[in-house]
Amino acid sequence: MSSGKTDEAKGRVKEAAGTLTGDKKLKREGKADQVAGKIKQSVKKVVDKVKTTLT
Repeated sequence: MSSGKTDEAKGRVKEAAGTLTGDKKLKREGKADQVAGKIKQSVKKVVDKVKTTLT
């Protein structure tokens, strides 16, 4: 499973490639990857906070 930051970077690359080539689908996939990366990072922060609170 890739990290949130990796997904965000991959998404930025896809979005840029889609913009350069005019590929709307690739651009949308890039944006979706970026959102997924941000969600993963947020979930990780919550999990870490809960673990810290419980220990």
